[in-house]
Amino acid sequence: MLNTHASSAIVAVRDMDRARKFYQDTLNLEPVEGGGDEPLVFKTGSTHLIVYPSEFAGTNQANAVVWGVGDRIEAIAADLKAKGVVFEQYDMEGATYADGIHRMGDFRMVWFKDPDGNILHLNSGN
Repeated sequence: MLNTHASSAIVAVRDMDRARKFYQDTLNLEPVEGGGDEPLVFKTGSTHLIVYPSEFAGTNQANAVVWGVGDRIEAIAADLKAKGVVFEQYDMEGATYADGIHRMGDFRMVWFKDPDGNILHLNSGN
């Protein structure tokens, strides 16, 4: 039914100007549509990330967006850290943590939050 249709991530935010700055300047996503109080659409790989205003922004306690970045995870984490992004640290059995990156064998994971508290996740998958 839906297996041949593309999907997009959608994230609620309280302040559209602050969100645009974070997603565009900090994460280097390209805006392709929207602005002001209208939802923003950012290009991310072959899909889109939609950011929209909502009073319920940041209330999700789970991953809101996930990017599989492969072997670039260390370089991307370093770039984000240089831009002031603070990483989350989670206690997970079998995982080590250093420089913002959780490691479980060869698999690596990074979590951080946008200005509204939405949890964003990078991993070494593709």
